[in-house]
Amino acid sequence: MGQSRLKARYQEAVVPQLQQELGDKNRHSVPRVTRIVISMGIKTASSDAKRLEAALADLGAISGQKPVVSKARLAISGFRLREGMEVGAFVTLRKERMYEFLDRLISVALPRVRDFRGLNPKSFDGRGNFSFGLSEQGIFPEIEGDKITYQQGMNITIVTTAGTNDRGRALLKAIGIPFKRPE
Repeated sequence: MGQSRLKARYQEAVVPQLQQELGDKNRHSVPRVTRIVISMGIKTASSDAKRLEAALADLGAISGQKPVVSKARLAISGFRLREGMEVGAFVTLRKERMYEFLDRLISVALPRVRDFRGLNPKSFDGRGNFSFGLSEQGIFPEIEGDKITYQQGMNITIVTTAGTNDRGRALLKAIGIPFKRPE
């Protein structure tokens, strides 16, 4: 497995561009993406085991690695939730798989979202990490549309070394994340 297309573009074009734009003298101080976390919360996982299995299969196909099942830490009677119940799944992508997923997300999946006008540029956490949600898993090419039994949304968090929102925004814009234009 060779170097991904996005990683090569990051090293050859994005790093020098950001170095000049952000005024960094050392190319190692330029922000970079360290990991991507994809998570799915499954509301009815406790009562419907097939729903959890379908979500795990879809998340595994999208990410290319086995998802981890997350369990409830607290018991909340109002939500009929007991401690230890399976309530979701997540995957943490790093290195080559992370770049491959990010490339597929930017070039294939996001353009397939209906009425897509860009991601919210204000969805940063204060340290340069960016989070957004997708309402369905069917936009990914690995998922066959006619085999979807349950529509399932997901949250995606892109963790960077930026330190500030402005540096993180500059990094993700240079990589190719489509942000909404201010109106």
